[in-house]
Amino acid sequence: MLREYQLAQCRIASCTGQPGPIQVFINPEPEEKRYLINELGVDEHTLNSSLDPDELSRLEFEPNHVALIFKMPKSYTGEDQLHFRVCSTGAFLFSDRLVFVVSEDVSLFEGKQFNKVTSLNSLFLKVVNRAAHHFVEHLKIINLITDELEQKVNTSMENKYLINLFTLGKSLVYYLNAINSNGVVIEKLKNNASKIGFTTDETEFLDDIMVDNNQCYRQAEIYSNILASLMDARVSIVNNNLNILMKTLNIVIICVMLPQLVVSAFSMNVTIPMQQNPFAFWIIMGMSLLSVLGVMAFWKYKKL
Repeated sequence: MLREYQLAQCRIASCTGQPGPIQVFINPEPEEKRYLINELGVDEHTLNSSLDPDELSRLEFEPNHVALIFKMPKSYTGEDQLHFRVCSTGAFLFSDRLVFVVSEDVSLFEGKQFNKVTSLNSLFLKVVNRAAHHFVEHLKIINLITDELEQKVNTSMENKYLINLFTLGKSLVYYLNAINSNGVVIEKLKNNASKIGFTTDETEFLDDIMVDNNQCYRQAEIYSNILASLMDARVSIVNNNLNILMKTLNIVIICVMLPQLVVSAFSMNVTIPMQQNPFAFWIIMGMSLLSVLGVMAFWKYKKL
């Protein structure tokens, strides 16, 4: 699917009925891929890399354009079950147009930073910067989910919450790899700023992008380290909760068995004491009750 945009008064506007210099191909069909390869001269391998979530970020210089493959967080859905994934995005900067290739419908131009776009080069850099901010937004969500899961682990004896934490830890590892990969190509963009044709302001903006990406990486690294270091403690909490439950169940079983023992002793088909006593039933019930109270008093004493 193709969407076309244009720059109007330093803003990005959709094109209606006419081609625009900004093209976004969402999971391109075979005809659109042939257009990108044959008409625009996009390398087929690079085009396929734009749709491969396992592809590393990289920067390539073609005869008529600059090709950038960078990583972005994939849109999260409930079906992912707390597994935050990463997708690849291709950006192809020509002298008169800017082409993006994405595997799914994502909001590339979302945020206040797109309220003032002066050129295609500026938009090219703002989309790269948007990827870093998008990672930060997902890291905040992961942190909130982790805090909620920690509270549930403290009182739970099930493994599902621990499995959810392991899944979040795995997601953070993928995020760290993706953010680090983006940092490499951002540095390469800065080193080749004059070759690409970036202005002085755009080169300074590249410095800001590097700072934002580095901060994003540090934040993801901190979350990942905290989650990994405290995982053993959370496993111990679950085991301790299970031990407490088993301990409580044993006490309940003992409290139930003692009255049963008393009643069973007086239910034998032999001559027993108080057989002719009219208050035998109440005496036996009282002895059963005393046995329960005795166990409870003993347990309370031991706990103190």
